[in-house]
Amino acid sequence: MAIERAAWGTTAQDEPIELFTLSNGDLTLRVMTYGAIIVGIDSPDRHGRRADITLGFDAAAPYLGAHPYFGTLVGRYANRIANARFELDGITYSLPANDGPNCLHGGTRGWDRFLWKPEAGTVAGEPAVQFTLASMDGDQGFPGTVSATVAYTLQDDSTLRVDFGAVVTAPTVINMTQHAYFNLAGGGTIEDHTIQLLARHYLPVNVKLIPTGERAAVAGTPFDLQTPTRIGDRIHAPHEQITRANGGIDHAFVINREDGDRELRPAATVIHEPTGRRLDVATTQPSVQLYTGNFLDGTLAGKGGAMYPKHGGFCLETQHFPDSPNQPAFPSTVLRPGEMYHETATYRITVL
Repeated sequence: MAIERAAWGTTAQDEPIELFTLSNGDLTLRVMTYGAIIVGIDSPDRHGRRADITLGFDAAAPYLGAHPYFGTLVGRYANRIANARFELDGITYSLPANDGPNCLHGGTRGWDRFLWKPEAGTVAGEPAVQFTLASMDGDQGFPGTVSATVAYTLQDDSTLRVDFGAVVTAPTVINMTQHAYFNLAGGGTIEDHTIQLLARHYLPVNVKLIPTGERAAVAGTPFDLQTPTRIGDRIHAPHEQITRANGGIDHAFVINREDGDRELRPAATVIHEPTGRRLDVATTQPSVQLYTGNFLDGTLAGKGGAMYPKHGGFCLETQHFPDSPNQPAFPSTVLRPGEMYHETATYRITVL
């Protein structure tokens, strides 16, 4: 078990960025103070050969520019809010429209664009680092000041545990997630990965990628991932929803659980048979957004100068439903003073 702390560049305002490296058993996690971003996760394959199984960059500077949310901590509201506005307690709030007419991942300066305050240590003897951020009232148009936390813990069973927390000074909406891109092969595309999602329903989207409000059954569609399925066999299916997502999946899947159940439940398993790597994801959240890297196009240079191709990574973003502030039939994401937001996601990385 080890925790290392090092300087890792500066922001555009010359504020120092720090990189934390946590090691425990087979896993090594690298996470930085800018955006509470996961920079890398090193994991062995079945032959003991190690590789970084996440997409991103080798230095801090590229994260300061435009990129597709590699490894970011997303907030104040993950995913899309339709028409960049919502109503709460009779007041309409306008947000930045940074995804066509919609607000995506918290706006033009979401929480991935802030320096977070770190505190490293151990939790039950396991290495951990917690980051805190104060998001002021009116930040990106959202009401209320938010005191947010995210804690990354490397557990003894090769699990990365992520705990999200927040308290507020006024009613607001909160939906935090981790946006790591995984590729269990360590390179190439993810088409030869197999995935299983414990979800009987998914949320279809309109042409602006906003949920229509329907909870559609996955049965009989390319979105039926209830049994292990090769990703490449589904992302090229001739289906309107696949086309809308730019030739792939970018949809929220409703995790099988009873109404009101907030326990940590299994959600997804991804396996890369050639390397033997296996990723198991569990969450307390009602949904997981599966994104299959549909907007990667081979023009973005990442780690080691690799050009990330279309479908070069996948995300399993544990979260509440997209656009919940505008859809009363969806689970509420409203957080009020005196309440505490707390959600957990776990990523267990093992070898077959």
